[in-house]
Amino acid sequence: MSDNVVRGSGGLLFAVVLLDMVGFGIVIPILPFISPQLGASDFDIALIIASYSLCAGVVGPWWGRMSDRYGRKPILMVCTTGGALAYAGLALADQILLFYLARIFAGLVAGNFAVASAIMADLTPPAERARGMGVIGAAFGTGLVLGPFLGGLLSTADGGFTVPCFLAAGMSLLAVLSAWVFLPESHPPEARQRSRVAAPQESLFLLLKRYRSRLILFQFLLHTSCVSASTYLFPLWVGTYLNWGAREVGIVFGVQGAIMALTQGLLMSSLVRVLGEVRLLRICVTFFFLGFALAIFSTTSVPMVTSVLIALTGATLCMPVLNSITSQRSAVEHMGKVMGAASSAAAWGRVLGPVLAGLMLTHFGFSAAWFVFTTFIALYGCWAFSNAPLWRRDTQH
Repeated sequence: MSDNVVRGSGGLLFAVVLLDMVGFGIVIPILPFISPQLGASDFDIALIIASYSLCAGVVGPWWGRMSDRYGRKPILMVCTTGGALAYAGLALADQILLFYLARIFAGLVAGNFAVASAIMADLTPPAERARGMGVIGAAFGTGLVLGPFLGGLLSTADGGFTVPCFLAAGMSLLAVLSAWVFLPESHPPEARQRSRVAAPQESLFLLLKRYRSRLILFQFLLHTSCVSASTYLFPLWVGTYLNWGAREVGIVFGVQGAIMALTQGLLMSSLVRVLGEVRLLRICVTFFFLGFALAIFSTTSVPMVTSVLIALTGATLCMPVLNSITSQRSAVEHMGKVMGAASSAAAWGRVLGPVLAGLMLTHFGFSAAWFVFTTFIALYGCWAFSNAPLWRRDTQH
């Protein structure tokens, strides 16, 4: 494909992932207000958060496999349309059961990130893969900033969430229309045919073994569990030690989201060119580790905020490299299935992180919670500093 087509497709993918994450983030400031309206308990709120990621973790490989067999574009459109319906369901929910069902359905159609990553892998050569994945990551970070902002801004004073949810639905439908009109199909018919022939013959487990990707999927789990644990722990941590409220926490997360968008969108290409993917990954995992290690011992504002900014800035640059390495291990006919498995592992991490952090915090306190996830990043670092990330499919012989 020409450079103009690749750039245009990258812009559309950015928009689709951005809209998906805006919709995901819109619900964050809404959740504390559903209790008086719908009779939800604090435990219901935790389950509602977990239900989305649980369902996304289950169906991620399936959506990726469908994109291998039937094309990336139609599956991306189906998932985005499903997201629009889920947001409309949230807007109309007047019972806690309906709220649950809307979030569960949203999780079941949450294949956008995996399919968008597969499209970017189709469109970019290996040397540019990390930069392309950085565009997807920048959309992810920007959406996580804009979503809570819009959710809080557009909700009514009594916690009503109809307007922001309908807005998310409308934005998703706009993304569907844009993809239908402008997005080219990146997965050629011959590759789809090979996928349909190969699909019944090899399980996901054996496929990941052949591409040496089973261990790398564990890194996705470790990565997202630590990131999600930090976003769970930080507001409680600064609230306890510094008496901070939602405004101060929102400012910190807003700054971090801006850093995430800028580094992945603007700096990724230069960093990969200067350092190489694996060396960049090792440096970023080191920052990730140092930030969490600092958090273990922090009880005042400057080191507490610094620890989280250092950790999440390092984590921000790890994910595009992980996606790039994973994509370069897979044949084109299996790209969606493998990237879907990676997305699924990341979703399970978003379940594990808050649950384990909550258990550690309840029984042992903040320092112990930060320590557990620091050990997770140490395991992540052992993999990054080994020879495992260097393997590519085209070097197996």
